[in-house]
Amino acid sequence: MLQRARRCRNPDFSACIQYLPYACESIVIWKLFPHDRPQAAAMLALMSEFVTPSRAKRGRPRKEPATAAGTAALRRAGLHVRAVERLRAMIVQGELAPGTALVEGDLAQALGLSRTPLREAVKLLAQEGLIELRTNRSACVRGLDARDILELFEALAGLERLAAELAAKRLTPAGLRRLEDLQATIEREHAAGRREAYYAANRAIHRAIVEAAENRPLAQAHAALLARAEQARFLALRLAHRWEEAIAEHREILAALADRDAPRAGRLLADHVAHTAQTVTRALAAVPSPSAAPTEDAALVPLL
Repeated sequence: MLQRARRCRNPDFSACIQYLPYACESIVIWKLFPHDRPQAAAMLALMSEFVTPSRAKRGRPRKEPATAAGTAALRRAGLHVRAVERLRAMIVQGELAPGTALVEGDLAQALGLSRTPLREAVKLLAQEGLIELRTNRSACVRGLDARDILELFEALAGLERLAAELAAKRLTPAGLRRLEDLQATIEREHAAGRREAYYAANRAIHRAIVEAAENRPLAQAHAALLARAEQARFLALRLAHRWEEAIAEHREILAALADRDAPRAGRLLADHVAHTAQTVTRALAAVPSPSAAPTEDAALVPLL
């Protein structure tokens, strides 16, 4: 019986069968020493040292399978991140215009997601200021007016001025090379007319300067404003000459950082952001509706 138990595929059953002789001998010992319980207990303890299940002898701890709840939680977390990233991009890049109602069923179907991760994404983007939550109504994409833009970029200019001043003092050689590479990238993408690739590199430049400042509270405050700033830049319809100006401004900022001139770097970056705010407000004033068609001499360009 024990031989067959050892070959059994069920380790729990096999272990129980191997304890059978120990159980039988225990019964006999308790009957032999009915009035001497300590002696019986001592004999049982001695015998137990020689009787162990084969699984314990092999030293193979049982592996606990991953729970279904844990797997589901990981999957929900991944869907939540994907929903946030996709929905943020749709708002920032103008696929969902300001004022657009976010109909939960339609949006979930368009994104290929269930409603639960979509609801979580909407709540997070509402905290970022991209979505407005309305009582007893569908959430909508938050609009921008001239005052919103000026206040937003005023705060952003102050943060990036401080970041540039700190970065000029703390920028490493590797960090400087990265900024030089990114500058070469935006000039190359501008020459090729690749707007989205240019904007991605430009955004990386601003983030790299903030990272080089090595100040975590500053980086957190900057990240909280960045999504709204990106939305304003993408929604603006304006003359393409600002693109040329932005390239030249970035060259000057990079030169100031390379020279370790903190006051100049901070002033140039703050002015650069302020110029963007002025351009965006003028552009939105000229084009009342984001869905309006641009004129022949206007183009949707990334405003730095």
